[in-house]
Amino acid sequence: MDKLLAMTTFVRVVEAQSFSKAAETLSMPRSSVTTVIKNLEAHLGTPLLRRSTRTLSLTDAGARYFASCQAILSDIAKAEIDLSSDATTPRGRVRAGMPGLIARAIVLPRLLDFEKRFPDIELVLGLSDRPADLIYDGIDCVIRTGELTDSTLVARRLGQLGWLTCASPGYLREHGEPDSVSALGAHRVVNYISNATGRPLDWRFKVDGEDLAIAMQSRFSINETEAYLQCGLEGLGLIQISRFAAFPYLQTGRLKEVLADARCSPVPISIVYPLGRNATAAIKAFVDWIVEISTTASFQ
Repeated sequence: MDKLLAMTTFVRVVEAQSFSKAAETLSMPRSSVTTVIKNLEAHLGTPLLRRSTRTLSLTDAGARYFASCQAILSDIAKAEIDLSSDATTPRGRVRAGMPGLIARAIVLPRLLDFEKRFPDIELVLGLSDRPADLIYDGIDCVIRTGELTDSTLVARRLGQLGWLTCASPGYLREHGEPDSVSALGAHRVVNYISNATGRPLDWRFKVDGEDLAIAMQSRFSINETEAYLQCGLEGLGLIQISRFAAFPYLQTGRLKEVLADARCSPVPISIVYPLGRNATAAIKAFVDWIVEISTTASFQ
């Protein structure tokens, strides 16, 4: 038995004081309304209505049940209205994961704008280079780099992330500048440890139109982007890092790009969130906002 339909039918019969009028408002045959009420009374094990040829009244049990049904249907209507208003005024909590560098450079400087536009959204940011698992970590959406393979997620492209090889001027004065990828063996490098695998990432280049991935030996390895960047600034060796991270230091001359003609292909950067009903209006509003503010970012 469809209990919600039965409650709705029962309330409509009582309000209309007529099976026929209730049937009209519900766009149901009168016989169907009668059957629903009979089945409801059988399910509850008690009569709800006293029927005569001219009048319709509630039993004591019917009066109590009628009050309960009114309250339940009112709560359902309120919940639907609240959800409808969420579409125009998103509200609730959004838990978002992203690399700290992107958060500090793009997101945090614009949080006041977000608060003004979406005053009913509570934002919880998790900053980490570690790839977040939306289910395990309880995250609603996350910014990721690289090709995406999870078909259960919606991906919104933010741009492409370009990578380059660079070093401090001090390092280059002392050790010279490599003039080819094959010359890297004579240089000191700092490796970046993948938070997904726990192993150093290969160094990636494009030579004669071919993508190359090279495992480099190093004395220092780091698993956090800003600390990795600091190693390059301190002259500990060559580093391979996103242009987005290195750009301010390239501008001031604290870093210098090398092997520019062997830059690897850029990788996509996206924000992802769950498909379907798991994505609330608040999550979609935050994702739209991230896509909007990312148009001013120069990832490459």
